[in-house]
Amino acid sequence: MNWISNYVRPKINSLFSKRDTPDNLWTKCPECGTMLFHRELADNQNVCTNCDHHMHITPRERFSALFDGGIFVEVAVPEPIEDPLKFRDQKKYPDRMKSAQKNTGEKEAMLVAEGEISRTPVVCAAQDFSFMGGSMGMYVGNAFIAGVERAIALKRPFIMFSAAGGARMQEGILSLMQMPRTTVAIEMLKEAGLPYIVVLTHPTTGGVTASYAMLGDVQISEPNALICFAGPRVIEQTIREKLPEGFQRAEYLLDHGMLDRVTHRNKLKEELATILRMLGGLPPVVAGDLPPPSAEEAPKALEKPEGDAK
Repeated sequence: MNWISNYVRPKINSLFSKRDTPDNLWTKCPECGTMLFHRELADNQNVCTNCDHHMHITPRERFSALFDGGIFVEVAVPEPIEDPLKFRDQKKYPDRMKSAQKNTGEKEAMLVAEGEISRTPVVCAAQDFSFMGGSMGMYVGNAFIAGVERAIALKRPFIMFSAAGGARMQEGILSLMQMPRTTVAIEMLKEAGLPYIVVLTHPTTGGVTASYAMLGDVQISEPNALICFAGPRVIEQTIREKLPEGFQRAEYLLDHGMLDRVTHRNKLKEELATILRMLGGLPPVVAGDLPPPSAEEAPKALEKPEGDAK
């Protein structure tokens, strides 16, 4: 046995050989170019630790950080008709849906859940921009209405996190019909005397902006979020003029009275808790006074009312 060839050389080669590194360990910030370690980025709620750029965050990740103890219960959503127009462009609509479901691990572009924020019971809905651009189709309309009905049944405030490229073209007029449907649902909330709070995230555009995203009792946005109906490039090409710096960004809209607050993602839970308790006539949140519920307390905290069929 040649121990140099069979043992020493392989050992040396293993020390100096290139080690494969998984591609998902590092994320490059699209704003400043800083390479961010995935755990550090996740701990900071997908906000760049160098320039504070707010990156995309999924509804589940958002709810895990928002609700006490990361505990929430999903609200069931009625299933719409599958591919009602038999639409096809480069792909069939059902094929696009299957691809989006595989890539995101989600059923559709909106997630609805109930839980507690600083011990304040709420119902929340959030759009997932990674699912076909968060586009508003019949399922999104059904999900919004299901969330509103659940909030009314439980007598809880309703919070909406918007992120969308607009209506879903594969559903045509049926997608556009979600605009009046969701507007009527908001009126139901108002008649029930329940707060409706909107948190606009990057980007919120098109028919979503023209409906439920701009009808909140309180309008909050994450920093530098693009909020518009038609994008700035389209407007510039139409009017043939240069638009103001930061046009249609959250800070610009705040200065011009279309938003109430622009809040950093890491401070959003505290901000929402303060607003919810103020609107509900509850005492203010005191630091350390409202710890997350334990596993034993969680089922009681989210207990459904008697006779509720949902």
